[in-house]
Amino acid sequence: MTNIRKLIHDKSKPLVFPGVYDAITARIAQKAGFEAMFQTGYGTSAALLGMPDYGFIGSTETIENARRICKSVSVPVIVDADTGYGNPLSVWKLVNELESVGASGIFLEDQKWPKRCGHMSGKEVIPKEEYSEKLRAALDARKNRDFIVVARTDSRATEGLDAAIKRGLLYEEIGADAIFIEAPKSVDEMRKIGKSIKAPLVANMIEGGATPLLSSSGLHKMGFNMILYPLSVLYANTFATLQVLKELKKNGTTSKLKDHLVNFDQFNEIVELSKFKKMEHKYTTKL
Repeated sequence: MTNIRKLIHDKSKPLVFPGVYDAITARIAQKAGFEAMFQTGYGTSAALLGMPDYGFIGSTETIENARRICKSVSVPVIVDADTGYGNPLSVWKLVNELESVGASGIFLEDQKWPKRCGHMSGKEVIPKEEYSEKLRAALDARKNRDFIVVARTDSRATEGLDAAIKRGLLYEEIGADAIFIEAPKSVDEMRKIGKSIKAPLVANMIEGGATPLLSSSGLHKMGFNMILYPLSVLYANTFATLQVLKELKKNGTTSKLKDHLVNFDQFNEIVELSKFKKMEHKYTTKL
């Protein structure tokens, strides 16, 4: 597996992370050629519970989903660990368990629990001293130094951009491997973040979110190394599902949409049916 630390420090190009939320979306992302991916908490809550990113999932759901996703691919998976689901000891345990199931890193945020999606209103953040304790626990917990810890602050919404940058600088000083200032409101704000913090930086591109949608190359020029598209796959799959089910309900058939669907053989290729057929043949008893 490629070393995620080397990828995020490669200055020659941005590292684009698609958001995945189950094993099949992860497998498709790898097949599409992505070098790394992000397990989205928003998508995990939607896929497992059919509920919004509003503090409904906990450590158990996050870890078990990571186990399935990490086993399905051979590229690094960074996991949205929300607030760590408790105190510094909870964070320490979470990092241990995520590392053991194959995750290559986490995003750890400074929101007050129950958290909510970073582009929703009504967020609150904990004191930076309290978050610093959690961050130190996460850094101490990892056994493999290639496991990365991304420090996320949501304080732009509650304290303003300058305060958020100060938090980012503090988290960098503590030892975070990358800094994520969530939901800047403009291109000028993003440029200011890029000029103010020299650690690897995360840009979060959410369709319809608070931050302007920019190209990965443009963001890289501003100083962002890690470009996240956490919800594109979820939103695309939701759109496609709505279209095919509306057609099925209306006309009782999906024949008009066949050019918009993978076929039986194409899907079986994604899930590697041929590999398992060969295994089945190998272990079949010959009399």
